Amino acid sequence: MKKLLVIALMSAGVLQAQAAEEIKLGFAAPLTGAQAKYGKDMQNGIILAIEEVNAKHPKLNGKEIKFVLLSEDDQADPKSGTNAAQKLVDAKIAGMLGHFNSGTSIPASAIYHKANIPQIAMATAPEYTKQGFKTTFRMMTSDTQQGSVIGKFAAAKLGFKKIAVIDDATAYGKGLADEFETAAKANGAKIVKHEFTNDKASDFKAILTNIKKTDAQAIFFGGAEGQAAPLVQQLKALGMNIPVLAGEMVKTANFIKLADKASEGTIASLAGLPLEQMPDGAAYKAKYEKRFGTKVETYSPYAYDGAMIMMNAILKAGSTESAKYLPILANTNSTGVASKKISYDGKGDLKDGSISIYKVSGGKWQTLEVIGGK
Repeated sequence: MKKLLVIALMSAGVLQAQAAEEIKLGFAAPLTGAQAKYGKDMQNGIILAIEEVNAKHPKLNGKEIKFVLLSEDDQADPKSGTNAAQKLVDAKIAGMLGHFNSGTSIPASAIYHKANIPQIAMATAPEYTKQGFKTTFRMMTSDTQQGSVIGKFAAAKLGFKKIAVIDDATAYGKGLADEFETAAKANGAKIVKHEFTNDKASDFKAILTNIKKTDAQAIFFGGAEGQAAPLVQQLKALGMNIPVLAGEMVKTANFIKLADKASEGTIASLAGLPLEQMPDGAAYKAKYEKRFGTKVETYSPYAYDGAMIMMNAILKAGSTESAKYLPILANTNSTGVASKKISYDGKGDLKDGSISIYKVSGGKWQTLEVIGGK
């Protein structure tokens, strides 16, 4: 009898689990290749959020639901990104979390917009939300905010009057570099050289040799850690004792590991607060490390918040129909892990975003200053 009772209870549990309706959320980012670490970090934050919401047995119209994540590897490539987007749309996702890169998020956003699927992306390029789509939202502050802050910081606070700029010609790198240049000029700096490379390059000696002739006091690099590491190594090898400034894709532990001693003195901006200053940073750090057995990286807190915003909007609307939950998402006014106040303007950009400035000192990223936001 006991065995029969156990079997009956197990069967009931299985039937109950099967009864939960699955709500599909899409995710796409580079999960292979040089940028896979960024994508996995982002994915982990979303997984953590989904698991927490599902653990509360959420319901829509009295029926239990379960959020599931459909993941695609977009390889940080625009063509692969649009293919991934169409695949996710065809799979009938209720909302999209991603992509990671601006270069993939921008073309993919047209596909989600056409299908009227809300998208919250990590993309920081200004163009992402300048398209006029009502379905595009950000997880992080834009390059307009970030580039302008570090550009002003370099010229006004650090006192650099002659600055060279290098960008990797991606939507992210070029967008960030252009915003930096505009702000640096507005604050009294002269851009003595603007050089271009690509996101696969590893030899910067010719570019750096040209910059060396200009007597630049600093270099701003718009790109990722994979190119920034050899850049700073070759800079030091050429006897150029000037700092490199960059955006959040360089502000990683892996950049220091790759560049080694040449990383010293590098300055980077990052949208948002340092983890230890985030409203729920300590608790997030503990549960993240327990779940994944690894340290919190740059992007996971923002991805976690983005996923929570989307799921809460669906639950509050009582529907997965974008016509019903999109207005609630657009009018979000909540507290997350990364920020005390998360809300969007009419374009889908985050309001009241803070920017943190870091510097590599003693082999570690040290906070220099936190500017703006709350």
